[in-house]
Amino acid sequence: MKQQLRLYPSQSAEIEFDRRRLMSLFSDISNLMKLRIGFVMMLTALVAMVATPGGSLGVFEAFVLAMGIILSAGAAGAFNQYYEVDLDRLMPRTQNRPFVTGRFQKGTFWIVVIGVLLIAGVGSAAIFLNGMTALYIFLGAFFYAIVYTVWLKRRTWMNIVIGGASGSFAVLAGAAAVDPNLGPVPILLSLALFFWTPSHFWSLAIAKRQDYASAHVPMLPVIIGNQRAAGVVMANTLVLVAISIMPFFFELGWIYLACAVTGGGLFIYRNYQMMLDPSPRVAMKSFLASLVQLVLLLIGAVLDVLVLG
Repeated sequence: MKQQLRLYPSQSAEIEFDRRRLMSLFSDISNLMKLRIGFVMMLTALVAMVATPGGSLGVFEAFVLAMGIILSAGAAGAFNQYYEVDLDRLMPRTQNRPFVTGRFQKGTFWIVVIGVLLIAGVGSAAIFLNGMTALYIFLGAFFYAIVYTVWLKRRTWMNIVIGGASGSFAVLAGAAAVDPNLGPVPILLSLALFFWTPSHFWSLAIAKRQDYASAHVPMLPVIIGNQRAAGVVMANTLVLVAISIMPFFFELGWIYLACAVTGGGLFIYRNYQMMLDPSPRVAMKSFLASLVQLVLLLIGAVLDVLVLG
C-alpha cells in the first residue's frame, strides 16, 4: 500500500520560503550581470556569425561563442555595478541593485567572481574558436567596464559614444569566429551598432534626465537640455539608418533591406516626435523604437541568409 507524502504546514512554508529565496537570488544575479544586455550582445554576435560568408560553425562552437559573450558581458556588467554603488544610490532606476540594497556586499569575493567570469568567457573563445574572437570579446568587456564606467561616465557627455563601442565588438567577435579576416558586412553591422548605442541611450537619458542630473552624471540631455539633445539624437539616427542600409549593397538582400528601412523609418519618426515634444513619455517611445529597429536588423540579416542564401 502506497504511502502519501504529507507535509506539515511549517514544512510547506519552509519550502516556499526557500523557493522565494532562490528566485530572489537568481533575480539579483541577473540584475548584477545585466543579463538582458548580455543576451542582446549574444544575439548580435550570433547574427554576425550567420551573416558572415566563408564557412559555418558547429553547434558546439556557436555555444562557446554565445557563452563567451554572456560571461564576459556579465563580468563587465557586474564590475559596473560594483564600481558605481554611489551613483546607483542616487537614481530611482538603479536603487534596487543588489550592492545598493545590501543584498550583496562589496569585497574581494566579487572581484574574484568578476575575474573568473571574464577569464572563462575570453579563455573559452581563445581555446575553442580563435585569438581574434577572444580579443574582440575582451575588448567589448574592457570598453564597458573600464573605458565607459571608470574613465568616461563621470567626466564627459561623450561617455556613451566611446563606451558604446563595447556592443560593436560583439558583432566583430561573431564574424571573426567564422573568418578572422573581416568582410564589409560585419564591419558595417558593427558600425551600425556603434551609432545605434548613443541614439538608444540618449533617448533613455532624455526620459530620465532628472535622475542623471541628481547623480551629477554628464549625460548629453543634462549638459545641453532635452530639446537640443533630441536634435543630436535625430542627426545620429540618420547616420545610423544610412549605415544600416549599406550591407544591402554588399552581400545582404531584399529581406534585410526591408527590415532595415522599416525599423529605421520607425526610429526616425519617433526621433522626430521627440524633437517636437522632448518629454519623458515621448522619449520612452523613441527608446522603445530603437529596440524595435535593432530586432528588425537582426531578424532581417538572419532571414536574408536563410531564405536567400
